[in-house]
Amino acid sequence: MTEQMTSQHAQSDSWHLGLFMHMPRMSRLEVLENTLIQVDALGSIVSLTRPDEPEYTERLHTARRSGALTEMSSQQMMIPGLVDLHVHAPQWPQLGKALHLPLQDWLNHYTFPLEARYQDIDFARQVYPSLVRALLANGTTTAMYFATVHEEATELLAATCLALGQRAYVGRVAMDDPQQCPDYYRDSDAQAAVAASERSIHAIRQLSGNQNQLVKPVITPRFIPSCTNDLLAGLGELAARHQCHVQTHCSESDWEHDYVLNRLGKTDTQALADFGLLNRHTVLAHSNFITDSDMGRIQEAGSGIAHCPLSNSYFADSVFPLRRALDKSLRVGLGTDIAGGHSASLFNTCQHAVASSRMLESGVDARLPAAERGQANARINFLEAFYLATAGGADVLDSPTGLFEPGRQFDALLLDLDCPENRLNEFTRANDWEDLLGCVVYNTQPCNIGRVWIDGRCVHG
Repeated sequence: MTEQMTSQHAQSDSWHLGLFMHMPRMSRLEVLENTLIQVDALGSIVSLTRPDEPEYTERLHTARRSGALTEMSSQQMMIPGLVDLHVHAPQWPQLGKALHLPLQDWLNHYTFPLEARYQDIDFARQVYPSLVRALLANGTTTAMYFATVHEEATELLAATCLALGQRAYVGRVAMDDPQQCPDYYRDSDAQAAVAASERSIHAIRQLSGNQNQLVKPVITPRFIPSCTNDLLAGLGELAARHQCHVQTHCSESDWEHDYVLNRLGKTDTQALADFGLLNRHTVLAHSNFITDSDMGRIQEAGSGIAHCPLSNSYFADSVFPLRRALDKSLRVGLGTDIAGGHSASLFNTCQHAVASSRMLESGVDARLPAAERGQANARINFLEAFYLATAGGADVLDSPTGLFEPGRQFDALLLDLDCPENRLNEFTRANDWEDLLGCVVYNTQPCNIGRVWIDGRCVHG
């Protein structure tokens, strides 16, 4: 690959030439061979020119003269940047710890004590840059983060994402119910929690250098069990007033789903709607136990679901009915759910999404006859998982990313298919594009991710 970029921040148009793959629809892989993409100074894709178009030769000449051309080798390709819809940023230090425990024990003995430490801003300064850099190295160009109850540390997380160039949605966690939250780690009351959340919204929007809102605030009730009704209602009013995103956990496990039914007499989905927290900007993590009626409400509201297959294996007691949700036209993307999910890689999340859907379809109890063992027509394939990790996640956020199209922002990964540590295409025919993408989805390691661009700016590699 050759590149003559003279500055980390592009001051003029840049160009990219080579092999691109993306999924304009869940059912369609589009391969762009020897294609030239022009990106303007704000990171927006201006044009996409194929070799058979009349303007190709002239534009390629212009690109080469510009000194701002990234030209891929025959062993390189680009895919859209990956979108992670559910990350608990403060849990980064506990990645892979105590996943054998029940969720309540994991939270009370590991998670809450760890999250309480972010009152110490120096501790936050150690953790958050490490997390963001690791996600970038794994190809995550957009991340939706739960932070903690601490305003200063939440603003630091947002500022870290901005400084490192990651597109991010950052939410100060709100949690005030003394019956479900430890005394050492919760908001004092609903009024204080709403006020702190509102201050956090203003602080993130007004970050220096965030004029283009690369980093956006998110209203974040941890989940219904940790919030009083007054807090949920106040956050609903905040969502209406500020028109920003909302994120929370929804019907994740038997315990959580049943707790809400017993407390409120309705499902999480209906309760969130009644509190004003279910709208086009809402992202619901997990949603394993949502009913068909819930799916209808979510679809009608235009809300999205963050499917977290890896953490579901440990804490959800079930498999999310992904195929059924997609067939009902719900907007779904993927989430690593760090640290309930022990991997920072959305490629791993794709793999688990495929595997869990296959297990839901075929069943897992070998004592039952095959015909009685699973749920028919539940599987997805790697192409659909790749769509969810790119264009699907971008659609959930209404983000102008996820595809290589004029008007979209250039968030992209340069993959080295022949790096010595991990050769992705060694046994794949060069013209078998689905096989090649399958190798990418199932086998990509950080060593294969040569460069990462966000808004046209190279932020890794």
